[in-house]
Amino acid sequence: MNHYETVFILNPVLSDTQIEETVKKFENFLTKNGAKMVSKEDWGLKKLAYPIQHKKSGFYHLFEFTAPGEVIGPYEQEFKRDERIMRFLTVKLDKHAVAWAEKRRNKLKAKA
Repeated sequence: MNHYETVFILNPVLSDTQIEETVKKFENFLTKNGAKMVSKEDWGLKKLAYPIQHKKSGFYHLFEFTAPGEVIGPYEQEFKRDERIMRFLTVKLDKHAVAWAEKRRNKLKAKA
């Protein structure tokens, strides 16, 4: 099981329920394929550095999870097929990145 982190940007014209459905869809895809969710974060509506699909903002979400390596290909294929997703990036975390992510999560919990 490898540690991964995915950041994806949703189209800003979506309603709250459509955003929830999309996030749930990808979370369910991971759990059905043997992944374990470590953390989910909703970063909200943010301005983009440059226009994507003529949009100047998007809803950002972050998933941190552990999964077998063969899950990532089909997972990214689902992102490519979904028209609600403007961009996505999945990275494999090394031990230093995992420690940093845990430290960041603990810092966010302490603030809340």
